[in-house]
Amino acid sequence: MTERADIAVLGAGIVGVSTALHLLQRGRTVLLIDRREPGEETSYGNAGVVARDALVPVLFPQGVQALWPFALNRTVAAHYHLRDLLGFAPWLAALRRNSAPAVVERYATIADRLAREVVRAHHALAGPAGAEHLFRQTGWLRIFRTPEGFAGAEKRLLAKARAAGVAFEVLDTAATLAIEPHLEPAFHRAILFPETESVASPGRVTQAYAEHFIANGGRFLKREIAEIRPLAKGFEIGVGGETVHADQVVVCLGIWSKAALKPLGYDLPLAPKRGYHRHYAPAGEASLSRPVVDIENGCLVTPMLDGIRLTTGVEFARHDSRPTPVQIARSEAAMRELFPLGAPVEATPWMGSRPCFPDSLAAIGPAPNHQGLWFNFGHGHEGFSQGPAAGHLLADLVTWSRPLVDPEPYSPARFS
Repeated sequence: MTERADIAVLGAGIVGVSTALHLLQRGRTVLLIDRREPGEETSYGNAGVVARDALVPVLFPQGVQALWPFALNRTVAAHYHLRDLLGFAPWLAALRRNSAPAVVERYATIADRLAREVVRAHHALAGPAGAEHLFRQTGWLRIFRTPEGFAGAEKRLLAKARAAGVAFEVLDTAATLAIEPHLEPAFHRAILFPETESVASPGRVTQAYAEHFIANGGRFLKREIAEIRPLAKGFEIGVGGETVHADQVVVCLGIWSKAALKPLGYDLPLAPKRGYHRHYAPAGEASLSRPVVDIENGCLVTPMLDGIRLTTGVEFARHDSRPTPVQIARSEAAMRELFPLGAPVEATPWMGSRPCFPDSLAAIGPAPNHQGLWFNFGHGHEGFSQGPAAGHLLADLVTWSRPLVDPEPYSPARFS
């Protein structure tokens, strides 16, 4: 049997589902394909934050003193598999180049354009999809344990937030405890970003968007994607022993995009930054009303439908390497100093891979060498935030509409 569609969207995470829904709204016949149900991969496991204040890219540690704890592999924020580290060397070298001050300033300007749209783009989908009840307008807290950590935020983040008109409030310990009384007073300062929103289940939000897509005429095919084959006109996609024909193809496969596109001649600098989460019952009567980020340790706690979700920082390892318990154990120990976590809800932690380019920008736009092939992946730590806005932008480009934001910085051609 051969399925046919105007456009096949490969990948049913938040980016793929949002892209498919926006294309459907433009009158296209759209087939969404994934090996799993919508929202069951990385879109399930993230922190569920829709971040207005995402203005600073991931940075390479500056100076030997800052780099040394990471080199020793002892930090909470990052961990690496030694046998996999050599494969990350070119990517890390590019990250170091992209951590230069002038590049970071350029990134802030680019990121602000999309960050202005992320909350509005989510609600444009959440309302019709019946998912508004999963959203919280409580902002989020960035916690700084030390004066040095807060001074770094003043230098890197707050100046950019002021320039971009992002609302924030600097809180001392007492003011922070007034809005989150069950935090432990083991920190120096906190910053509340009230325009940032969060959700009670990013996986369920993605599923709601997918159900809305299907209810309005979109089709979903649960199949393993084996191959993308360009034809004289359009494309064939091998899926689980069957064939799909589409005039155009949008690749939204996250970290799996690299392998899917390599046979077509694209060798992209996309790296997996693995992360873990685990849900906990709160100890005693403790509660939490918003996400709280421990900035120096790169971990976060946030209330979810399944419990208090603890997310970790970055693990540098191949996405298919065995999970390791190091980061979740270190993050749990660190977070217990800030919030009274109770017993874990699951027997084992969840693990996923953030698809990251070394310039911290996604690839959104036409493939350089194949007409009708489009990229929308590599959103890194901002995938859930950016998914609906990125889907809107990609649909604008496909349909020759006025783009939501300037697409040039996200062009896949920058890797050619």
